[in-house]
Amino acid sequence: MMLYRKYFKRAMDVILSLFAIIFLSPVLLVVSLLVKKKLGSPVFFRQKRPGLNEKIFTMYKFRTMKDKKDEQGKLLSDKERLDSFGKTLRATSVDELPELFNILKGDMSIIGPRPLLIEYLDLYNDKQRKRHSVRPGLSGLAQVSGRNAISWDEKFKKDVEYAENVSFMMDCKLILLTVLKVAKREGVNSSGDVTMEKFRGNG
Repeated sequence: MMLYRKYFKRAMDVILSLFAIIFLSPVLLVVSLLVKKKLGSPVFFRQKRPGLNEKIFTMYKFRTMKDKKDEQGKLLSDKERLDSFGKTLRATSVDELPELFNILKGDMSIIGPRPLLIEYLDLYNDKQRKRHSVRPGLSGLAQVSGRNAISWDEKFKKDVEYAENVSFMMDCKLILLTVLKVAKREGVNSSGDVTMEKFRGNG
C-alpha cells in the first residue's frame, strides 16, 4: 500500500489524466466555445484551494454562472446567475473536466478528497485535517457515497477513511463508481440547493 501511495498512484494519475485530456480534447474544445458563447469570458473558473499538506494551488473548472449584477453593480445570487446550461454542466460533471490539467501538473489526483475552500482550513479539527495528507481528487469516497447530498460530518469521515486506507484496488473501485454516479447524475445538489451549503465548523 505504501509503495502504491508513494510512487504508483502518481504514475497512474499522469497516465490516466494525459490519456483523458487527449481523448476528450474535442469535448473540451466544444464546451469551451459553448461556455464563451452562452456564459461569457473567462471560460475557466479559477479558485485557490488547499491541496496536499494544505499547500495552496489554483484549481480550474469551466465556468457555470453568468456575471449578472443588480443596479448597484453587485453580483446576483448563485441561483439567479445559474441558467439551464450551467446546471447541465454541473449535473453531468463536465464543468470538472479542466481539473484534469491540475492532475497532470500534480496539484490533484484522480481519486482523493475534493479540494475545498481555503476559508475552511481554520475550521477543521485534528481528525478532519488528515484529509490533506493525500492529494485532493477529481472524485473520491465521499463523492460516490452521496456527493453534495450527505452532511459535512459524513463527508469528512469518508475523506479521512480514504486518506488512511489508500490502495490501488480502492482507487480502481472508486473510479468505476464515479463513472456510474455521473451517468446517473446522483447526489449533485443538497436539498435542492444550487451548491453545497457552506461548512460552518464543528459547533
